[in-house]
Amino acid sequence: MANYKLFMKSGHPPTLLAAFLYFDFSFAVWVLNGAMGPFISDAFHLSPAQIGLMVSVPTLAGAFMRFPLGVLSQYIGRKNAAIVEMSAIVIALLYGYFFVHTFQNVLAMGVLLGIAGASFGVALSLGSGWFPQKYKGLAMGIAGAGNSGTALASLFAPRLATHFGWQHVYGFAAAMMLLPLIVMIVFAKEPPDIEHQTLRQHLSCLFEKDGWYFNFVYVITFGGFIGLATFLPSFFYAQFHVTKIQAGELTVLATLTGSATRVVGGYLADRIGGITTLSVVFLVAIAGLFGLMTTPPLLATTLLFMLCFAALGAGNGATFQLVPLRWPVTTAVAGGMIGEIGALGGFILPNLLGQSKQHTGSYRAGFIVYAALALVILLLLRVVSRNWTKTWVGAGGRALTQSNEMEEIAAD
Repeated sequence: MANYKLFMKSGHPPTLLAAFLYFDFSFAVWVLNGAMGPFISDAFHLSPAQIGLMVSVPTLAGAFMRFPLGVLSQYIGRKNAAIVEMSAIVIALLYGYFFVHTFQNVLAMGVLLGIAGASFGVALSLGSGWFPQKYKGLAMGIAGAGNSGTALASLFAPRLATHFGWQHVYGFAAAMMLLPLIVMIVFAKEPPDIEHQTLRQHLSCLFEKDGWYFNFVYVITFGGFIGLATFLPSFFYAQFHVTKIQAGELTVLATLTGSATRVVGGYLADRIGGITTLSVVFLVAIAGLFGLMTTPPLLATTLLFMLCFAALGAGNGATFQLVPLRWPVTTAVAGGMIGEIGALGGFILPNLLGQSKQHTGSYRAGFIVYAALALVILLLLRVVSRNWTKTWVGAGGRALTQSNEMEEIAAD
């Protein structure tokens, strides 16, 4: 309790709340097509490969939009960038409500939903910007827990679609986006942790090896999270022949687990280090993916997905405990770049699963490929982190302090 009070006093809680709501509602919008996947697939008689493409387009579009928004936030401020983005999201959702009537329209709408996916780097940097280094992981974990928006979409979108039609869900979402927009305008304050630098300096992280190592890690942790979150409603509906609402409820169980453990991942990363935390969660996620290859019954499948999401969510929190330590004055830009490349994993996974189902009759091959990729990246992390702990981060990936710097000097 004492640590919690110190944490809250060390920063600006209203801004952290605004960042959480901004990310939460944006995330819900980002995965709307995935949450309504069973409805859209029935309406247009889609193949498994088409379903994989449909649910992954918003992820791909969001990945490409993140970095420009991160750069923009460095010039107009993170609060203003968030306000601009949420206003654009409302307009995009109104387009969906009035003009989406064909599968091609759905794909175009997926591109517009990508606007919501651009929120990642700005939301986390805004939420953690008022907090000192030792609490960055926890603050980012709380803001990042907004990925619980996947649960909101999976829980409410199927019910609304059942009663009002799936196109009307875009209209309901547009109205709901006004809540985080108002909170951001009224309560958030621009953090002071920024140094104005040239565009070249901001872009320098694109040309650093460390940036690409983080990208690879995030392809698994966040890419796996968003990829599974968008594909699961269609997966449960097709694989186990549950109702569309039940498919959404089963997805909620998994995604909420991952959202909750994001905070835990940030907290553990602060305590034992992001590198150590990532190593553990990668092993857990790989084990869960291998378990899914056996095509277990519904209950076991749901539990394995919950295990995978728990690991992936904690991995997301641990990754972004390390990012502000590596790029302390360009966190939004670095986070946007890492999120942009890493989120491509969310595009890859649904298409892997869709193509696997269409060509082999099973999702097994898709899980095998992703699990193998995760294992390769885990080995890469263990190798490159040896240099990290000698330069910009402490043992296991903890934030460097004067005391542990002295300890490391003495050890050398």
